[in-house]
Amino acid sequence: MSIKRALVSVSDKTGIVDFCRELSNLGVEIISTGGTSSLLSKEGIPVIGISDVTGFPEIMDGRVKTLHPAVHSGLLAVRDNEEHQKQMKDLGLDYIDLVVVNLYPFQETIAKPDVSYEDAIENIDIGGPTMLRSAAKNHAFVSVVVDANDYSQVLAEVREQGDTTLETRKQLAAKVFRHTASYDALISDYLSNVNGDPLPERYTVTYEKIQDLRYGENPHQQAAFYRKPLAPQGTLTTAEQLHGKELSYNNINDANAALQIVKEFEEPAVVAVKHMNPCGVGTGESIYQAYMKAYSADPTSIFGGIVAANRIIDADTAAKLSEIFLEIVLAPDFTEEALEILTKKKNIRLLKMGELSSAKERTSQFVVTSIDGGMVVQQSDVHSVDVDDLQVVTDRAPSEEELKQLLFGWKVVKHVKSNAIVLASDNMTVGVGAGQMNRVGAAKIALEQAADKAKGAILASDAFFPLGDTVELAAKHGITAIIQPGGSIKDEESIKAANENGIAMVFTGVRHFKH
Repeated sequence: MSIKRALVSVSDKTGIVDFCRELSNLGVEIISTGGTSSLLSKEGIPVIGISDVTGFPEIMDGRVKTLHPAVHSGLLAVRDNEEHQKQMKDLGLDYIDLVVVNLYPFQETIAKPDVSYEDAIENIDIGGPTMLRSAAKNHAFVSVVVDANDYSQVLAEVREQGDTTLETRKQLAAKVFRHTASYDALISDYLSNVNGDPLPERYTVTYEKIQDLRYGENPHQQAAFYRKPLAPQGTLTTAEQLHGKELSYNNINDANAALQIVKEFEEPAVVAVKHMNPCGVGTGESIYQAYMKAYSADPTSIFGGIVAANRIIDADTAAKLSEIFLEIVLAPDFTEEALEILTKKKNIRLLKMGELSSAKERTSQFVVTSIDGGMVVQQSDVHSVDVDDLQVVTDRAPSEEELKQLLFGWKVVKHVKSNAIVLASDNMTVGVGAGQMNRVGAAKIALEQAADKAKGAILASDAFFPLGDTVELAAKHGITAIIQPGGSIKDEESIKAANENGIAMVFTGVRHFKH
């Protein structure tokens, strides 16, 4: 077998002229449509119009041109099937050996902020996916190319042997079905959201590979990093790495955790993360001041951690960052002086995030968590509270300063693994208790870490207290105010303990479990 006829119809015309010119030089007859045909003709490449093959004009503004038996018979005919051969001969039809198609730019269209529904629908390709699927199904005999990166391999094999190998055709066919599945997933997601049905009876998602990772959570696990096709700016998937070796699986997860926390704050903020939990969070009048507070919160745990900032890193901050070993520093940007300081450290990874959206600007997205045999889907937790949302439940109301610290602590505890307790004072965390099987255990860890700094600090809890024991423990260490969701059948017990110890307590009415 050899490739004698190719059907070429592409929206993205990158590399197509050189590819088709080489095919033509190798004796391959080229059939083409619309704009592709015009371009190839202009470049002096012999082209047969699709209407010359079908005997039917392109109609309905090009919506109907390749949807014709003369095309799909040529693609789907089983070449070693005598009945198929006879039908092709009797009907005067010719085989098509190679299909080169990429699709209408649906993704690029819906990415436009002002895209209309009508424009989106018009950019749903019908004929293209049909040709791709026909050719891919019949890959035992037909080569199909959907990615310009594969042009060179196909040309090399055609030059050498007149056809592609079966192994290559299998790989190209698999890529086609991945491509059309992704294309359809974007369309179904768009229409589901337009119709107000983000959790339909069938949930299909698609991602694009950014890079293979050396390994996953542990060296014996394979891993890769993927991006949603319409991922917003200010996320790890769109970050620009300015320095350092490739990100690891654990780097990516930790960096994402740090990024989600730092986005909670409008004022200059710095977050240090270790193993998906914040070990230090600070805010200040400058990013330098915020970093010094985040560092002081836990100088031991920050070593080897991830640091996220919501302001440009300047030289003074960079000088302090360079004093310890850090895996990653991510920020909207870095000054030239800061880069000069930090790039002297060979192993530190520097990520330029661009503008970061604040908590008030963020909208909830649906996120997927895999489980054995399936997945669960939920809205991301972008809920925030302000002073007006708080219900004072104790005899003593918190002071203005206590309220400020309570809201600070609430922003942080939301991102700590449950059961979670956060202690805060002077716009910085002083104790973090994460991931414990009971709330008292989490409180003990946070209070032990804070030591003397617990006196006069506030306590934030991600969920309600089922008993008054956590309040009593907090009182013994000098905690003056508590923020928690409320909602326990034993709320009165906690309120009573707070009143007896002069602690101000407020309810948010919202919990923030994080597993």
